[in-house]
Amino acid sequence: MPPYALFATNATGHLKVDDVHEIYWEDCGKKDGVPVVYLHGGPGGELRIVIGTQYFDPSHYRSILFDQRGSGKSTPHASLVDNTTWHLVSDIEALRVHLGVEKWIVFGGSWGSTLALAYAEKHPDRCIGLILRGIFTLRRSELEWFYQGGADWLFPDFFDAYKAAIPESERGDMMAAYYKRLTGDNEEEKLKCAGAWSTWETATSKLIVDPKYIAKAADPKWALAFARIESHFFVNGGFMPDGQLIKDAHKISHLPIIIIQGRYDIVCPAKTSWELYQALGGEKNANVRYTILGNCGHSAHEIGIENALVEAADEFKKLTA
Repeated sequence: MPPYALFATNATGHLKVDDVHEIYWEDCGKKDGVPVVYLHGGPGGELRIVIGTQYFDPSHYRSILFDQRGSGKSTPHASLVDNTTWHLVSDIEALRVHLGVEKWIVFGGSWGSTLALAYAEKHPDRCIGLILRGIFTLRRSELEWFYQGGADWLFPDFFDAYKAAIPESERGDMMAAYYKRLTGDNEEEKLKCAGAWSTWETATSKLIVDPKYIAKAADPKWALAFARIESHFFVNGGFMPDGQLIKDAHKISHLPIIIIQGRYDIVCPAKTSWELYQALGGEKNANVRYTILGNCGHSAHEIGIENALVEAADEFKKLTA
């Protein structure tokens, strides 16, 4: 099923979540509908209203979206101060309370799936169910596959460009080398590294390389927030013990969960989604459905994944708050 037509935003605003940060939010769809919160990717991405709401039937769902700390229209832009997984989890709760939501469906892909799992495992009583795509749990092995060595076997041309931004002597830990530059004082080097980091990720996100998608990395404002915040989270292991989200998956195994995964996802390989599915009980758990799409990569913008996400949201119409 294709995405729904674009529909109007009912309300927008900025919520002050601490002395530093204000997060931008949007409230769309049916005002008294079943609430669903959309968690964007990155960390350091931003909500995109055209895609972010079009998964959800506006005659049924109240769709809530927000830009995470340092991202999009949230302020201050690209800030790393008090910007951790657990600060973002607290922001989701603050937004829920602010908007008067009792419980909601949690929807996220890639980093959005990481944040969805972290939130749900901490606040399972506030979740109606989860729709997850392109699972990423921020384990060191997942990070090293993509940023250090592994994915380069499939995209050696783009990896060479990513690698070229870092002196050979520092390539033993590419994430640390990038982080040093993205948080340094050399503005020219900072923007160069932001572009290289973001180009590597956008180049590998789809099954077929999409030059228009790669062009996003040419936007310095977007690329800087994306690369700075991502590298900040990654060098710090997501601010949680390695493997925590899969280890704690039993805390949400009673919830309805749909997992959608591209077979040829290079950014977040299918192994992680399979391990999460098994940790949730696998085939023995009727609450969890695992779908792997044989003709898709990572991006939610691929037609097969888009359609599967819309179908998942339609399937969850049977759930009530």
